[in-house]
Amino acid sequence: MTLGPAPVLALLLAFVHVSLYVLIRGSAGRRLPLLILAAFLGAWAGDALAGRIGVDPLRIGDFHLIGASVLAWVGIVAVALVAVLGPEPSTAEEAPTP
Repeated sequence: MTLGPAPVLALLLAFVHVSLYVLIRGSAGRRLPLLILAAFLGAWAGDALAGRIGVDPLRIGDFHLIGASVLAWVGIVAVALVAVLGPEPSTAEEAPTP
């Protein structure tokens, strides 16, 4: 069983885009693993989708860079929106005392 280049390049691209997001945002907090996972899955899906459509002019071998980057950012934005719209995490100070 061999590992193709798409998952490896998707992971590298996910790290680049999440690093750029953290640079712009300032911090990611506890969302960082979720951001990396969402960007990785988005990049991998973006490569597959752009390969099916066949419209991506910028490629690294068979890896469709623009399609992967767009869907990686879709994953990052989805995690950021869920974090903003979701409930606030509770702290030990807010817990009621028995």
